[in-house]
Amino acid sequence: MPTTATTDRPDATALGRQERQVLSAVGCGLGDDEIADALAVPEDTVAELLARILVKLGLRDRAAAIVHAFDCGLVAPGRGPRARPASRTVAVRAAESAPRMGISLLGPLQVRRDGRLLRLGHLRQQAVLAVLALGAGRPLGQQELLDDVWGMEPPVANVVPVYIYRLRKALCDGAGPAVIERGPRGYQLVPGAVDVDVARLEELVTGIGKADRAGEPLETVRLCTRALDLFRGEPLAGLPGPLAELERLRLVERRIALVQRKLEWQLRLGQEAEAIAELFALSAAHPLNEPLATMLMRALYRGGRQADALLVFERARRRLADDLGVPPSGVLRRAHRMILRGDEAGPGPSAGTAAGP
Repeated sequence: MPTTATTDRPDATALGRQERQVLSAVGCGLGDDEIADALAVPEDTVAELLARILVKLGLRDRAAAIVHAFDCGLVAPGRGPRARPASRTVAVRAAESAPRMGISLLGPLQVRRDGRLLRLGHLRQQAVLAVLALGAGRPLGQQELLDDVWGMEPPVANVVPVYIYRLRKALCDGAGPAVIERGPRGYQLVPGAVDVDVARLEELVTGIGKADRAGEPLETVRLCTRALDLFRGEPLAGLPGPLAELERLRLVERRIALVQRKLEWQLRLGQEAEAIAELFALSAAHPLNEPLATMLMRALYRGGRQADALLVFERARRRLADDLGVPPSGVLRRAHRMILRGDEAGPGPSAGTAAGP
């Protein structure tokens, strides 16, 4: 039996007053001991009431009861029983005054509140939070969340409301209001309540573009460095789902483009020594990226290391042949020829690199 409410199943109006109170409390995530304290009844009585509720509503277990409490509207996820709703004005003010929370997606998913790392549950649940964070404040309906996290293999049970409820509890961590809200069009992070590193990255990319167009190389390098410092490893590392996979690829490419832009400007500024170590590391991580190999060759050549620059070309040529069965691109071959000739100018500073992040 699916752990979700259906139109064939009796709703909460079939329950008595005390049974409705218990179902509401179960939906809020309270344990039997907490419910017993709240209702001033023995814990055994709570267990008996819950057993009766499951029979009356045709539910399989406690998890199904939680889902049913959501589906029948008895509980508003993250806000407790509807019998005692918080006013919208109070909720907004509380969110505005709440401590800032940081969600980091540019590496394994992390959430910190007041500098303290929060526990977020299993990977699918974390993936739901990541999708909300990537939504940049746009409401997401249940079907969109299912598509983004489960793709072509949706869960049997109606788990999205349960995951949202658990995430609200984890993010509140017993202090402050919920940071996930539900409106007519779906779920979203409460505006202004959460600082998401991907959003900060995009703001910095905008600033980089302005500095680049204004011909401010030092500011461009500074902003690129700040943006790159946000990365803590592979973006969204280990998270399942189609959206996480696509965003992982996009953000990896974004990082490479940022490094290329920063290093281009460093080379223009004559900072070859500063650029070479980073180019070696990045080229080792992305051995088939020909623009990176070209930049490394140029940096080595300008630093007086012609033999090393030619060795980079030879390694890139062999790797392209072995892995892809293709020869070096025209850009890489031109750089090779210019270095062989000892061309004073060397390859142009933007040869073969991305136009920008």
